[in-house]
Parts: sequence; C-alpha cells; structure tokens
Amino acid sequence: MRLPLLVSVPHAGRRVPPEAEPFCILSEEELWEDGDGGADEIYALAEDAAAFLTTDIARAVVDLNRAEDDRRPDGVVKTHTCWNVPVYHPFPPEDVVETLLARYYRPYHQRLTVLARSGVKLGVDCHTMAAQGPPVGPDPGAERPRVCLSNADVSCPRDWMESLRECFQSEFGADVRVNDAFRGGFITRSHSAEIPWVQIELSRGPFFTNDEKRDKVLAVLSEWCRLSA
Repeated sequence: MRLPLLVSVPHAGRRVPPEAEPFCILSEEELWEDGDGGADEIYALAEDAAAFLTTDIARAVVDLNRAEDDRRPDGVVKTHTCWNVPVYHPFPPEDVVETLLARYYRPYHQRLTVLARSGVKLGVDCHTMAAQGPPVGPDPGAERPRVCLSNADVSCPRDWMESLRECFQSEFGADVRVNDAFRGGFITRSHSAEIPWVQIELSRGPFFTNDEKRDKVLAVLSEWCRLSA
C-alpha cells in the first residue's frame, strides 16, 4: 500500500533547456553544485508514495521553489548560483524568461495542485543541502544539521512537525532541527492552502550513503504515516 503522501523533488535536475542554452555559461560541475546533489537517489519514492513529482530542469535555470515574481539574484530565474557564480552572459531577454516560466515553472505548480486533490494527507517537498551554508543563503559558512524540517510556522500543524522530528531523530540521530536554517520555501507556503506541507532538507554530508539515506527517509515517512493514521 502506498503512503498517502505527495512527494515533490524540485531541485534534482541538471538539464539546461534549449531556450536557455544560448545564454547559460555554467559548467556541468557548477550546475550540479547549485542543485540538490543526490536528491534523485535519496528521494526515489515514486513507487512508495501515492503521488510523486520531479523535474530534470536545473535549479540554476528555473527555481521551482521561488515565487514567479522573485527576481532577486537567487530568484526564480537566477543571475547567480548559491555559490555566487554568474549563470548567464548575457542575461536572457524577458521573452525568454517568460518562455521558461510558461514551459517549466507554471506546469510544475499546476501539477502539484492537481495531485493535492488525489486524496493525499501531506505534501513533502524534498531537498538536499550543503553541509556548510553557501555564500548566498540564510546561513553563510555555518555548519548545518543532518536534517532540517521546515513549515514557515504555518504550512504544517505543529504536532505533525514534532512527530516528524521524532521520527527523523530515530533514524538520523539527534541533530534534527525545525525551521533552522531553512524556514520553508515557496512550494510549502503557496500550496499549504490545498493540503499541509513540510519541507525536508538533508545534509549532503557523508555520514550515510545516498542509498542508506533513502532507506532511512522511507522508514521515517512510513513510520510517521503509521503513527498519524
């Protein structure tokens, strides 16, 4: 029986779509470093969750976890990666930006809305994070925990957050934080009117292999679903 969850993995991709290719100057390594390395393996839960959504588009090109009108350097269509590396030369004209949003950004969010109506109980937006905060982010240079769960204090009930934290602690150890350093992204905030949402950030530190992290994430989510049934 599949878990009653909608699993979203928005930052596992590394592909530069053709509309952005004439402008993007990032190397394969830089594209990888800006994205959620290992997320495609750790959150390979399409056969385990009732609903699952991901993309192969690189976060550096279209960031699905930003508001559509977020035009900061680290916004929806970025000027710089989280490591402060320029993404484009020159920056794409507005018609190209609009095409990127129309073809890759809006369909993802529209699909999340549709999947939220499929009888799922909780949306889980799944990420990996650098073990130390990058230059562009909420905690530059800071050592990060193994796990950060976030709900912006509004997108998921407090008792659900506490039970999720306890389940993660049982698998990943004591270093599990809530809303520190991340407080929940655009996906969790904007779609929480449809169903409750939580954002998961797992450190990319080598304390477990990606396969082990996947097994532990699945064990956590399975146990949480059992406890909250």
